[in-house]
Amino acid sequence: MTCSEERSIKLARVRELIEKLGFDALYCKRQDDFAWLTCGGINYVGLGEMGNCGLLITRENTYAITNCIEAPRMRDEEHLEGMGFELHYGVWHDDAFEQNALRSLVPSGKICFDYGGASGPNVANDVKLLRFSLTEAEVARYQEGGFLTARAIEETLATARPGDSENDLIGRLVYRIRKRGMDVVSAMCAADERIYKYRHPVPHGDVIRERVQLGGNFRYRGLIICCTRLLNFVPVTQQLREQYLVNVEIDCTLMANSIPGHTFVSALEAGRAAYAARGYAAEFDKHHQGGPIGYAGRDYRVGFNTPGVIAENQAFCWNPSITGTKSEDTVIATSAGIIPVSRPILFPTLSLTVCGQKFVRPAIWEV
Repeated sequence: MTCSEERSIKLARVRELIEKLGFDALYCKRQDDFAWLTCGGINYVGLGEMGNCGLLITRENTYAITNCIEAPRMRDEEHLEGMGFELHYGVWHDDAFEQNALRSLVPSGKICFDYGGASGPNVANDVKLLRFSLTEAEVARYQEGGFLTARAIEETLATARPGDSENDLIGRLVYRIRKRGMDVVSAMCAADERIYKYRHPVPHGDVIRERVQLGGNFRYRGLIICCTRLLNFVPVTQQLREQYLVNVEIDCTLMANSIPGHTFVSALEAGRAAYAARGYAAEFDKHHQGGPIGYAGRDYRVGFNTPGVIAENQAFCWNPSITGTKSEDTVIATSAGIIPVSRPILFPTLSLTVCGQKFVRPAIWEV
């Protein structure tokens, strides 16, 4: 599938949405929606929610609206004109240019937006739903990004030694991620006791003695891969080995129950039951379990009131944890079963069957 074919599918989804909602155009300026519509493009200077170039999709045409600072790169490196977006830009200090351009291009004024505070309704949640079912090309890109992410994390841990600090490992990981042309959305690292104390271990600089956990969210051509690995410099105790296996089994239960056409809540319920069946019911309440991922770090953190059903080819990162262990990889849910995105590359593996599906998952690496 070419980028042009992929984009045609997405533009058709957008036009179906604006027809359904009764508008003449949609204006997308969020970083995630821009990346989705341009097959991985970048409209930002720094990571965040909003970008510096918007895409206007009408019932018949496509436009890009920005300022004189961003226009050359949008043309030369993002190739917007080659994608069929007619480029409009004004001087950087003309605060009225964007709104004037929108009024000129859509005289009816019937425009909806993918962000709040604009001159029309915010339909960001409706646009998010359009992104859920990944195209064939996106599935392939996601697997490329998953391989690069897992390899970067595992190569970084292969360099770790007792006496390194958490910040040492984060620095090496960021280097590897950026060298591969990817973005760091978040990076977590915990040494020893901090693995047990914090579910979100923002690196604090502690020195590693016996154990370390490393992972985070990383963006490859717009798609975000979430992945975590655990490394031990001392033998893994039987208690830790058994606990980690349970943790992985719960993760696989959540994955196996991520079934297109079923509700998000049904997968969460299966995960909660898996915690309880293995004697860890109280751990379920100590941290959210993750959920669908894609062009955002989590489209939803699934809770018991999360509406909707799982789409075909929808990406997930469940992140069940038990105090002292965590299992976290990105996968794609299909009617034929789970497609791994971030699979173990250098790490030792565990092979297991859960809910009738076979999984190969990373073990704790003992060095």
